Amino acid sequence: MTEQLSQKHPRGLYVLFFAEMWERFSYYGMRAILLLFLLDNMRGGMGLAASEGTAIYGLYTASVYLLTLPGGWLADNIFGQKKAIWYGGIVIMIGHIVLAIPGGTALFFFGLAIVAMGTGMLKPNISSIVGELYPEGGARRDAAFSIFYMGINLGSVLGITIVGYLGQKINWHMGFGAAAVGMLMGLIVFKYGSQKYLQGYGEVPAAKVITPESEAKSGQERKLGYGLVALLVGFLAVLQLTGTIDMTTAQGLAQGAGVIIVTVSLFYFLFILIAGGLTTVEKRRVMVLIVFFLAAAIFWSGFEQAGSSLQIFAERYTERTFGGWEMPSSWFQNFNGTFILIFAPIMASLWIFLSARGLNPSTPVKFALALLLVGAGFFIMEMGAKVAVTGQLASPLFLTFTYMVHTIGELCLSPVGLSSYTKLAPKRYVSQLMGIWFVAASLGNLIAGLFAGGFDEENLQQMPALFNQVTLFSVGFGLLLLIFWKPVKKWMGGIS
Repeated sequence: MTEQLSQKHPRGLYVLFFAEMWERFSYYGMRAILLLFLLDNMRGGMGLAASEGTAIYGLYTASVYLLTLPGGWLADNIFGQKKAIWYGGIVIMIGHIVLAIPGGTALFFFGLAIVAMGTGMLKPNISSIVGELYPEGGARRDAAFSIFYMGINLGSVLGITIVGYLGQKINWHMGFGAAAVGMLMGLIVFKYGSQKYLQGYGEVPAAKVITPESEAKSGQERKLGYGLVALLVGFLAVLQLTGTIDMTTAQGLAQGAGVIIVTVSLFYFLFILIAGGLTTVEKRRVMVLIVFFLAAAIFWSGFEQAGSSLQIFAERYTERTFGGWEMPSSWFQNFNGTFILIFAPIMASLWIFLSARGLNPSTPVKFALALLLVGAGFFIMEMGAKVAVTGQLASPLFLTFTYMVHTIGELCLSPVGLSSYTKLAPKRYVSQLMGIWFVAASLGNLIAGLFAGGFDEENLQQMPALFNQVTLFSVGFGLLLLIFWKPVKKWMGGIS
């Protein structure tokens, strides 16, 4: 089945596959132990309270994806995508090296900030080049993104296994150092592979490829853009002065960041629609991207509980001892990557099979299915939480089946969403709108971190109700998208 998927795909796809695999090794490996390090007070961790630790975790994971927006802008306007990927990878590696140095709180947070900035440069642009390899679009591009997505999750499995073991069982900072080695491997693959197989892709910034007509509009667009930026800054200043944003605590900072992310996203979409010089068809497609953005943010707010509430559930409330050996709790996060490797070829082949027969579900329907599945996963967790509140350790099968259901949902949304954004985005803004796609993940990660802060060991009875909230919200939006999928598809303007 994998052989069938790989036929006729350009070799450049596999260069990007392995480069992304090693970058995700570093990201997911470090992420698997980050919250545990923040909460640990026995082995040299920071010993933070759950509410503060999860807020910091949410801020970091949100920042990683939020910074893809300026990272996309830099690629579109200054560096081009290849250089942005290369520079971003170097910055990520430096950040992980800083994290490997046991130098205190300030140095650790400085390292986190460096990693986030580098990921913002790399992440949207490597996905954009995958899209460039398939100008014809269609199911073949969707299949390519599914193959690319396997690279992401192969890196995730390797990173969580190696970095998670080193961090939890030996030394936290040794785990962070292993993440730096992973990023170095990714840089080597990209440097030499791209020279041979990616010539002509991602080299010229999109803003420099302009027509006389678009050049004539640029002055007016720039003025409108400056006006929207000024309005955004003024709005954020009002929020700060009125106390809506509280920057004095980790939780307050995370809540304020959520307001900022929503506001930045809103203003960016307004900028594209008002000052972007788009045609009517392009504006409608951007409106579709807004719908997909909202659906993705809701999906990720549930799915990304993997590193927050589900990590806490695995650590504190799940049976992990088998024959006298205790499995590291971070390894539960490996289930997602493992299931991706199993189901990604199957799902990619399924889309091609259905497309050949005119039965391939539209993108809005796939998004709706993803939301329904993430809701179903949290229904399973609600059942597991009802066991935990009795004082017994829950069976690992609850987390296992939750990750399996969430993985199938992820395959309905994430590779399809990556492909859709490259197809629907106006060419001048493709890297920036890829950044917006990842901003949806940023918002979801932030919500996931704040949600996990509600896990109070003194009041376990609330846990089933917390999981139930995620179920109801995800299923509700999924059903709404199913009802209105035809109008959304119509606005896609013939792009499937």
